[in-house]
Amino acid sequence: MEDLGVLFGSKVAAYVLLFIEAYGSGHGARIAGTFGTPLNGVRRQLLKFEASGILVSRLIGRTRLFEFNPRSLTAQNLQPFLEAELKNLPRDTYRHYFCQRQRPRRTGKK
Repeated sequence: MEDLGVLFGSKVAAYVLLFIEAYGSGHGARIAGTFGTPLNGVRRQLLKFEASGILVSRLIGRTRLFEFNPRSLTAQNLQPFLEAELKNLPRDTYRHYFCQRQRPRRTGKK
């Protein structure tokens, strides 16, 4: 993932794009918590990608959820590259960052 940081200008930018490619969408706090990076840097990257048209966002309650812009040619060309990068990650790294539980547990379950 270090090579992607050089390519995109920062590690946080690479983390944001890989996270959204892996999960389909994401919000700043979740991305920052996954990688242990400051929330402010993640928010800045999300807003930069949104301003450039690569990402779009929508509000769900008070949470701003970001995903790839389906109308952006840049995003369409970027997604296969990111998918290939995810497949080339070491298995333990992939499991640690990109196999997190998405749904809440059933009520009463330990």
